Amino acid sequence: MVPVESSTESRLAPIDEAADHVRSRTTVRPEVGVVLGTGLGALVDDIEIDEALDYASIPHFPVSTVESHSGRLIFGALEGRTVVAMQGRFHYYEGYTLEQVTFPIRVMQRLGVGTLIVSNACGGMNPIYRRGDLMRIDDHINLMGDNPLRGPNLDELGPRFPDMSEPYDAALGALADRVALEAGIRMHVGVYVAVAGPNLETRAEYRFLRTIGADVVGMSTVPEVIVARHAGMRVLGISIVTDECFPDALEPVDVATIIAVAGEAEPRMTAVMRETVARLDEA
Repeated sequence: MVPVESSTESRLAPIDEAADHVRSRTTVRPEVGVVLGTGLGALVDDIEIDEALDYASIPHFPVSTVESHSGRLIFGALEGRTVVAMQGRFHYYEGYTLEQVTFPIRVMQRLGVGTLIVSNACGGMNPIYRRGDLMRIDDHINLMGDNPLRGPNLDELGPRFPDMSEPYDAALGALADRVALEAGIRMHVGVYVAVAGPNLETRAEYRFLRTIGADVVGMSTVPEVIVARHAGMRVLGISIVTDECFPDALEPVDVATIIAVAGEAEPRMTAVMRETVARLDEA
């Protein structure tokens, strides 16, 4: 059996090696991290870029294999704050472990990120939600069948049993709500359920997920949020509803449609995220 100490050192080393590599390429020390999901990479256009690193160039980083995920780590300034943005994320269904999926969040932690903003495209199950709507994530349900914190705990990165009574920061959420309201942008508040994927759900599964309290469903986000909270980061999450998942009126959907809808709604989500970053001092 491998000693816990040795295992801990071997798990920390890749994170620190990746962080050291990033520090050697940019002088930006990010205070805010951003994860841009499916079809949602345009926020990068608003960043004053200091350095853009391909994932493949960073030691131990996974590589995006999903359509619309560019696969770059962007460093720069957004609304006067230093940021690092993932233009594309990793998913459990790609074959990565959840430790690999959340590796970039660990690197962000080592770089000093204290606030994480996550976005995603999702299926809407709440009957008042419509295609193209935004939803601020107030809470989540993990049905991925795994947890990124499984295994020996890395005390240097967080506690063995992190509290999850408020996975999404209430003050950040209230600020985002104000920003959306002032801009005239409709944004719901609800619960995101994460499933393993990659197939979309059956009618019976949508009924079940709605019954247990979920408003939207997706295949990402929750692992990153769990690790971010383990790291002590404040988290804001925003979803774009790209398809309507109503069991009694369910229609087939494809990835091209999902990406197109996300692209149409993206300017509204980007506006909320950008102004929230600008006004972080209010939260």
